[in-house]
Amino acid sequence: MRNPFKFGTIVEDEYFTDRTRELQTILRVMNSENHLILISPRRFGKSSLVIKATKQVARPYLLLNLQSVINTQDFAAKILKGIFKLYTWEKVKHLMTHFHFVPTISTNPITNGIDVSFQPTSDSNVLLEDAMALLEKVSTPEKRLIVIFDEFQEILQIAKGLDKHLRAIMQTQKGLNYILLGSQESMMTEIFERKKSPFYHFGLLMRLNKIPFQDFFDYVNERLSNVLPGQSDPISNEILSLTNCHPYYTQQLASQVWELAKYENISDDVVNVAIERLVDIHDLDFERLWLKFNRMDKQILRILCKNENPLQNRQLPTSSSFSSIKRLMKMGYVIRDKKYEIEDPFFKQWIVNNQL
Repeated sequence: MRNPFKFGTIVEDEYFTDRTRELQTILRVMNSENHLILISPRRFGKSSLVIKATKQVARPYLLLNLQSVINTQDFAAKILKGIFKLYTWEKVKHLMTHFHFVPTISTNPITNGIDVSFQPTSDSNVLLEDAMALLEKVSTPEKRLIVIFDEFQEILQIAKGLDKHLRAIMQTQKGLNYILLGSQESMMTEIFERKKSPFYHFGLLMRLNKIPFQDFFDYVNERLSNVLPGQSDPISNEILSLTNCHPYYTQQLASQVWELAKYENISDDVVNVAIERLVDIHDLDFERLWLKFNRMDKQILRILCKNENPLQNRQLPTSSSFSSIKRLMKMGYVIRDKKYEIEDPFFKQWIVNNQL
């Protein structure tokens, strides 16, 4: 019997949890001429949800995480690499005759993948224009290409003015669906909701929330019932209470609980045993992480571990607290649902164990 829980990679098929309503919204956008902006904290399952939708419409897709992009030239090269993975060289080569700068294309013998590079003196903006134009050229009415840019807020960090240049290219293109994913809500809102932004109202704006408790409970409970008969109800409830229905950490904790029950026959206090194992596994990582925080950040994290609101703490300056929270949210360590909370419940437990 395989572990029925999956985390850390794209979640598909039987590992996928609910999201029926959100999936239908994405499918409607894909079946139109419109674009989608999808915002949620990290590890909420944005990529998994979008990939599931692309498979349902049975169309080619190119997925590029902008966190991996170094500069505009690298952006263009990675787009071309994505195209070459989707389409044969025979299909693509005649569409590249319009290129202003001919790229160097080689096969990597180690990865068996394709490497793309340009002459250092090439105009990076022109390279991007050529690469983006090729996206439109390879797309067909029968198999319209879906272009997914993950962590899109990084567009503001890659190169000055890149957002304006990219928008100028994308607004004239036809026969493509762009899906732009982002984990930093404030930056994504700035890009797509500020009137002076080049991407103002570029597409349908959608926020991905946590999976509803009952839906997630049914998913976890069904998968634990075989290894914890008669106990899966309270254990599923305990898991979701601890993870607060965060998709990634729920899958991670449920996976550990399943392993303990299946292979070590542990059922008594199994959730707490699983938490202890996970905290212990990441102990050194959490310690290194803690040492990187400044004094105010540490104070904020300690307060959040007590389930208190740092902005209501009279012992801390409000302006300093707000700046720290904003910084921690930007780095992904703190999220805000109905309240501010530490994103990783196991890091939170480590702080409780070692710093309170």
